[in-house]
Amino acid sequence: MSAVLDFVAPPPGFAPHTRFALTPVDGADGLFALDALDDDALRLFLVDPKSVVADYAPTLSDEHVDELGLAAPDDALLLVVVSRGADGVHVNLLAPIVANLRTGVAAQVILDGQDLPLRAALG
Repeated sequence: MSAVLDFVAPPPGFAPHTRFALTPVDGADGLFALDALDDDALRLFLVDPKSVVADYAPTLSDEHVDELGLAAPDDALLLVVVSRGADGVHVNLLAPIVANLRTGVAAQVILDGQDLPLRAALG
């Protein structure tokens, strides 16, 4: 699955960019690259949270649902940002990327009021 995502606001650290290509990473099930369409140097790695955290089931606010135009739960693609540092690989469970599969509208949302880590270690 490859898609163009149009963010309602630039992802943190990527201003002013709002259009990105989402492409699966060959040989890495559930891992995706998110590349800015107008700047080849900007890339994020995202992962399907089901492939790394068995019980991850965040609740989106009504505002997020409306902002993204989600009519049904199956309309939403949920991915989490992967980061790598000296202390290992982590995912951000507090602020996932949510995209409307029908329209390509996307946002990185903050899950207020949910007890989720900003940096969950993998492995």
